Amino acid sequence: MTSSVFGQKKTEMKEFDSNFSHTVFFWLKNPDNASDRAAFETSLKKFLDNSGYAKTKFIGTPPKASRDVVDGSFTYSLILSFDSAESQQAYQDEAPHKLFIAESEDLWKKVIVYDSTGI
Repeated sequence: MTSSVFGQKKTEMKEFDSNFSHTVFFWLKNPDNASDRAAFETSLKKFLDNSGYAKTKFIGTPPKASRDVVDGSFTYSLILSFDSAESQQAYQDEAPHKLFIAESEDLWKKVIVYDSTGI
């Protein structure tokens, strides 16, 4: 559900599922290339729109950090939540995820994944 508040689009927030978190950082080969960024974003959004497993989905870019402990070296971050490790594994194996990798892997030079289970 979307609504407009003061001319800005507001999307209904789904609750983060604390059972399983999947955090991915991408470093593009050409992070300043607008065409590469557009291709990556289009492929990633298409993948997430067609994924049947992720409960919450967040795509981000590094903010201008003023603290030494903040690592802003990545180009994009992806944070997803799942109801279980089994759902996250099914996400890894689903066709939209595999298509995203095929479409985008030539755009990145490095990917780091952090998976966590809730305590």
